[in-house]
Amino acid sequence: MKFLVLQHINIEHPGIFLKFMKEDNVQIDTVELDENEKIPQLDPYDAMIVMGGPMDVWDTDTCPWLVAEKEAIRTWVQDLKKPYLGLCLGHQLLADALDGKCEVQDTPEIGILDVHLTGAAKFDPLMKGLAPQMKCLQWHSVAVTQPPTGAELLASSPDCTWQAMRVGKHAWGIQFHVELQDQTISEWNEVPAYAAALDKVKGPGALKVMEDEALQYMPQFKDNARLLFDNFCQSIG
Repeated sequence: MKFLVLQHINIEHPGIFLKFMKEDNVQIDTVELDENEKIPQLDPYDAMIVMGGPMDVWDTDTCPWLVAEKEAIRTWVQDLKKPYLGLCLGHQLLADALDGKCEVQDTPEIGILDVHLTGAAKFDPLMKGLAPQMKCLQWHSVAVTQPPTGAELLASSPDCTWQAMRVGKHAWGIQFHVELQDQTISEWNEVPAYAAALDKVKGPGALKVMEDEALQYMPQFKDNARLLFDNFCQSIG
């Protein structure tokens, strides 16, 4: 299999999924859009994974490459109908590239928080096998508020209804982070926008608290990541 990975900041890569890809002999081509790398022809790829980033879906003035990225996502999902997985910003871009909408949240979600799966998730090709309620890393202040036409709701939280969705048969968006590695939180805190949001929402000393709590749940995070990755690969065939 051959995956196309779209990144928006080099520190937000597929994380633990990179380990799984190596183990499963998955070839990957990574495009660093914020460094003006261009999206290649889409036909050779079996799946597209779109990562997170500190920018927002509407930041086309400061990040003009978002325009081409959304066009590529539309082509991939609507025309090619190949498997898509969007994480955090990648989830929001899936909505925005189609006919959905994203908005700033009244209450940002930052920390190790609860996510509840819907009944539909039990039968969803990507989400099947996950626990009905999970602890997940959240680090976002924007949410999908209007899903694309025909989207299936797969997971929610009290402050963000559209935590996970499926669009059509092969496109998924997940707002929470499943790609965590042991060092992820400390690395992301080096991004000024992320550190500022953490301090604003959680207050002084929040980084250490979040790192300690993540360490407690890391075995669950890694098990969930492996399950999701395997499910995604099975959806490809």
